[in-house]
Amino acid sequence: PAPLYAERGAGARLFDVDGNEFIDYCMAYGPLIHGHAPPAIAKAIQEQVLRGTTFGTQHRGELELARRLTTHVPCAELVCFVNSGTEAVLVALRLARAYTGKPKIVRFEGHYHGWADPILAAAGETAGTGGARWKPRAVTGGQSRSAHEDVLVLPWNDPEAVEQVLKRYGDEIAAVIMEPVLCNNGCLRPLPGYLEHVQDLCRRHGVVLIFDEVITGFRLSLGGAQQLFGVTPYLCVLGKAIAGGLPLSAVGGRREIMRLIAEGRVNHMGTLNGNPVVTAAATATIDLLAQDGGAAYRRMNALTDQLTEGLTRLARKHGIPFLINRVGPVFHTLFTERSEIRHYGDFVRYVDGARCVQFCHALFRNGVFVRPSGLWYVSTAHTPQDVEQTLAAADQAFASLAQGNTI
Repeated sequence: PAPLYAERGAGARLFDVDGNEFIDYCMAYGPLIHGHAPPAIAKAIQEQVLRGTTFGTQHRGELELARRLTTHVPCAELVCFVNSGTEAVLVALRLARAYTGKPKIVRFEGHYHGWADPILAAAGETAGTGGARWKPRAVTGGQSRSAHEDVLVLPWNDPEAVEQVLKRYGDEIAAVIMEPVLCNNGCLRPLPGYLEHVQDLCRRHGVVLIFDEVITGFRLSLGGAQQLFGVTPYLCVLGKAIAGGLPLSAVGGRREIMRLIAEGRVNHMGTLNGNPVVTAAATATIDLLAQDGGAAYRRMNALTDQLTEGLTRLARKHGIPFLINRVGPVFHTLFTERSEIRHYGDFVRYVDGARCVQFCHALFRNGVFVRPSGLWYVSTAHTPQDVEQTLAAADQAFASLAQGNTI
């Protein structure tokens, strides 16, 4: 119930200022795909720091990283770099508007695209009624009242909603932006054929399809969710795992759209964009993931199999209604009576978030650090022994829940 103050990290372990040690499945909210302080990434950073921390000019590191992105990410014919996912989303939206000459953006309930005013929006209270059904509302205090004039908010995994809004506003819509997997809110997969259908609708209406792969990029595969599902967007946004823990994000996409930046028709600036230290970390991160034909993903998926199967077995042992939604080495633990959760509305209505918090706090008291929301990240640094220790802690946590104990 109090903030955790970290002292250091090593591999899959996090150590706090009080000397406590935790098996870490938060992984800095996703970036630490190789765990804490991986030697190869630390070495790349150290070597680059000795050559210079920033130059204010182009440099070899940008080029080397760009080559890797254009090799591995299906939609990325050209790329540009920024420091955060929020910035990358804003660049992608600006590109879409410049390319199409249209103002409006479609986004979806429960998806997160950063904290900036123009895209941070939720479905309005009038959603589903008359002409106001897609009207957004502010999420935080201090947002500009005019920030959402060109934003429409739809339910996700609902193909009819996309058809209706594009039929009505297609000549005004520049982009449809979505997370291809709704990781933060239930780890929800797209329904079969949904991504393909939205892709086809966007193509027919001249709308730029943007995948926000800040979480899924390099987490699910070298080519992210677009490679996993075989659906290539016009643009994508990458972040988190791309640089193994350093602040780097990227926008990649079709040459004819991305060249608007190269030609100076779309403004894209930033003093630390493509900083040599973070590009060195990113290159090392991606090279580790690519070794031995992507063996890192096979190892992470095998560990995640072991972990999720064990958690499910223990919940059943203690009579706890429990469900796991998973894509690759990321999963969400859901306390629910439902046999499946596939839509954001069901996640909000039928998942017991308070019970998940209690479970995660019980794990924490037994040396396992998980986000209280129930989102877990498995890294290449985790081991089978970590998983066994985690399951022993989970056995106690489930027992505590079954006995009705609270925080």
